Amino acid sequence: MSPSRAAKKSSPAKFVIRRLPRSELPSDTVMLARFLIGKVVVHDLPAGRLSGRIVETEAYPPGDPAGHHFRGPTPRIRSMYLAHGHAYIFFNSLQGLELMERYRKTTRLLDLTRGPGRLAAAFQIDRRHDGLDLCAPGSLWLGETRHPIGPIGKTVRIGITRAADQLLRFYERGNPFVSGPKRSTPSEWSIHAAAAKAARSKRLRHARP
Repeated sequence: MSPSRAAKKSSPAKFVIRRLPRSELPSDTVMLARFLIGKVVVHDLPAGRLSGRIVETEAYPPGDPAGHHFRGPTPRIRSMYLAHGHAYIFFNSLQGLELMERYRKTTRLLDLTRGPGRLAAAFQIDRRHDGLDLCAPGSLWLGETRHPIGPIGKTVRIGITRAADQLLRFYERGNPFVSGPKRSTPSEWSIHAAAAKAARSKRLRHARP
């Protein structure tokens, strides 16, 4: 049984979600990314509540060449320059599974929120929510439960070519809803970092006149 199905059938008393105030969020980007593992995103809709537990995050600190913010602010990425409390996340579903299945037109649990596009469809999140304060009163918010958090792994980030050797991706180890590679040992980090370094060196050689 998946963690989501188990949570769905558990006692309501164990499913209380407490809103997180901004004062409890670390201001450091990397610390915040790790802190968010195990926290919960909630979207209260007229049709019912949707909630998902965050199981994977990636940090893009100021000055990070892999970040969309590297070349400066633009209207499209304005939310990245707001106060801490906004994140790019992957999470597994907790409440409102039937609604998510209806919105996503699938009953495959692992496919409901895998990837940003599917997550947005399942949670009915669109560009209107960009820059929304998740710590303020409203229908879309950040919270936490008493659900225990498993060991947290750290790896390189997915799908980038710049600063590709930085271990700035955090995830809950053993969780089936985590996407992409789940490297968690120093030797595997070294292998990936060496590959990324070799790829950069190759690009530099080709770029030389």
